[in-house]
Amino acid sequence: MTKGNINVSVENIFPLIKKFLYSDHEIFLRELISNATDATLKLKHLTSVGDSKVEYGNPQIEVKVDKKGKKLHIIDQGLGMTAEEVEKYINQIAFSGAEEFLDKYKDTAKDSGIIGHFGLGFYSSFMVATKVEIITKSYTDAPAAHWTCDGSPEFSLTKSKKTGRGTEIILHIADDSTEFLEESRIRELLLKYNKFMPIPIKFGTKEINDPDFTPKTTKDKDGKETTEPHKKITVDNIINNPNPAWTKQPADLKDEDYKDFYRELYPMQFEEPLFNIHLNVDYPFNLTGILYFPKMGQDLNIQKDKIQLYQNQVYVTDNVEGIVPEFLTMLRGVIDSPDIPLNVSRSYLQADGAVKKISSYITRKVADKLKSLFNSNREDFEAKWNDIKIVIEYGMLSEEKFFEKSNDFALYPTVDGKFYTYEELFNKIKANQTDKDDKLVILYASNKDAQHSYIDAAKAKGYEVLLLDSPIVSHLIQKLESTKENITFARVDGDQIDNLIKKDDTKISKLSDEQKTELETILKEVIPSEKFMVQLESMDSDASPFIITQPEFMRRMKEMQATGGGGMNMFGNMPEMYNLVVNTNSTLVSEILGTKTKKKQERLINQSLDLARLSQGLLKGEELTNFIKRSYEMIK
Repeated sequence: MTKGNINVSVENIFPLIKKFLYSDHEIFLRELISNATDATLKLKHLTSVGDSKVEYGNPQIEVKVDKKGKKLHIIDQGLGMTAEEVEKYINQIAFSGAEEFLDKYKDTAKDSGIIGHFGLGFYSSFMVATKVEIITKSYTDAPAAHWTCDGSPEFSLTKSKKTGRGTEIILHIADDSTEFLEESRIRELLLKYNKFMPIPIKFGTKEINDPDFTPKTTKDKDGKETTEPHKKITVDNIINNPNPAWTKQPADLKDEDYKDFYRELYPMQFEEPLFNIHLNVDYPFNLTGILYFPKMGQDLNIQKDKIQLYQNQVYVTDNVEGIVPEFLTMLRGVIDSPDIPLNVSRSYLQADGAVKKISSYITRKVADKLKSLFNSNREDFEAKWNDIKIVIEYGMLSEEKFFEKSNDFALYPTVDGKFYTYEELFNKIKANQTDKDDKLVILYASNKDAQHSYIDAAKAKGYEVLLLDSPIVSHLIQKLESTKENITFARVDGDQIDNLIKKDDTKISKLSDEQKTELETILKEVIPSEKFMVQLESMDSDASPFIITQPEFMRRMKEMQATGGGGMNMFGNMPEMYNLVVNTNSTLVSEILGTKTKKKQERLINQSLDLARLSQGLLKGEELTNFIKRSYEMIK
């Protein structure tokens, strides 16, 4: 028997580990199973290069709960340790066996999937245990060893009777950590952290139908059939999937395989993903994964089901900020990279040049995939546009390289259900929608129903009207106007149509200058000046007599402020102001001017104003009630 002290540089490191090193006690299980996985993969590698004479077989990791004995067992069939190796690796904190192994076999083991780099993972067990035992037998002929420690720097090391290779860790669970003696809690942790570990993990047993048994069906004298019960057999309950889809080559997977994996990742998601992107790169960094585009619609909220980050199939976090560009955090799926720089507890991402490279790669890969989907099946891409546009528009705003590539696949839909790329749109409208100052005016609506009359007025002129209705469209428009040459966007309800795209021809007013002045005076006496700015315009006689518009600039700034536009706060606090465009060539306007009775004149003005407000959805509450009453009185 050997007794000694663990070689640490402070008086007692265990309280430090317990309090500061790991943010969450539950990760002890992740660390211990990672160690067991490393030990198994090391043996696999040694066997493959001929440095081990033992048969690799089909090893697994077993997790057992002994609630009565207040113990938790983690058992592997890996390469195990000799007593000397226990002294070396366990008793010298931060001396990582994985690190030494990778260094020794650096040429052949770089792709072996070995996780450990710090050598501290084992000590996370003392966060939940009052005593920890290691019973281990090396794959060599060396005798087995039994190490025991109660959380102080003191340990004991004796011989063991263990005969089979591998390591068993026994945790004597502390009174304040009895939750880890509940099978449901351990199952939860295994599914969270170890669901896709590369070595099968056994957690108890389960009963299944015997695949080699065929139930007999018999008939009685009346011809009624009876089938005997299926024979049940007990098998190991393997809780993980050692070969998840992202570890395979895209050529080996079908569409259904990707959908099955999506359901495995997110069992509570009942909608199918729109499409996926398979990531697979080995230079200048290693990265694999699968990203899915879910149905987004108009939802800007980050989904509860997020992208999961793994390191060699070990779950790390679903906070992928920094690795995945911000606009892609709305996607779902998995990213796995051994090159992601994590802190010692594998809990937080550390700033590193590799992270930027990974982020840039993912951005480029997503853009290339979108271009490929657009080119291969444009019709399908158009059908999915409403569900993916938020992600693409956000990417165009936040990532310059993505914005450049988006020219090939970003779509601009019209109110009539047509879809154009920017280049197609430009060529389609440049002849008809270029104003007298040689600026291309791109008309758009944000709501087909609410802005129907304005859309109709634009279409009557032969203009194309886009339907841009995402929450961030104001920001996107601002970006496009500052990037593309000599263009401007104008919402169809921003002004009367002849002012939105000004041509050389000007309409002549039926009213004289004196009549216009008189009309303006009459209108301003009735129309509240704090809400409406009266503008007299010469328009077609059959155009609406009163049209309410909101200046493009003011409205856009307010929208940008509402969706997080920095520096726009002053606009968000300003009261709502509208232009009231009065058509001086309208018969009704002439009637208002010619009416001698003040009361009738006011009624006509109020009725016309309310109709204009109604068309914009601005008539509500008491004012709507009064309008309805007045309308009934007028038709009596």
